[in-house]
Amino acid sequence: MPTLVAGLRFRIRPITVHDVVKVYDAVMSSREHLWAEFGDVWGWPRAGLTLEETLIDVAWRQREGELRRSFSFAVLTTDESRLLGAVRIDPPGKLGVDAEAGFWVRSDQDGSSVAAELEDFVREWVTTTWPFKTVRYPGRDISWDEWHALPSVEHP
Repeated sequence: MPTLVAGLRFRIRPITVHDVVKVYDAVMSSREHLWAEFGDVWGWPRAGLTLEETLIDVAWRQREGELRRSFSFAVLTTDESRLLGAVRIDPPGKLGVDAEAGFWVRSDQDGSSVAAELEDFVREWVTTTWPFKTVRYPGRDISWDEWHALPSVEHP
């Protein structure tokens, strides 16, 4: 698993509990934007999300990465003072690919050159640095409805 990669205007590194305040700020300041993207599918981020719940979620994501089950990354400004978004790489939930990936940017970056640079960067990074031949981006390359209709992977 890569530990640090960088684009021109951001750094991507594994998320840790030390990022929780930045994560909470990014999520809650972008809650409506993120809810429109993920709310119907994951019920996230709900209006009453607390800092404590965010800490539990971030700690869980950090542990999943340490166990090499799934990987969550913080997308930060180059000085790491502000979280711009996040990237997640998971084993496939649906048949037909090696992995499923998703990413988001805070609402004040949506439609910006940073958002476009991140999308291009993530798509290249996931297929060139990681050992995946095929990666699906649910909600981007395939609608959530189409994704839900696919046959599920049986996990042990």
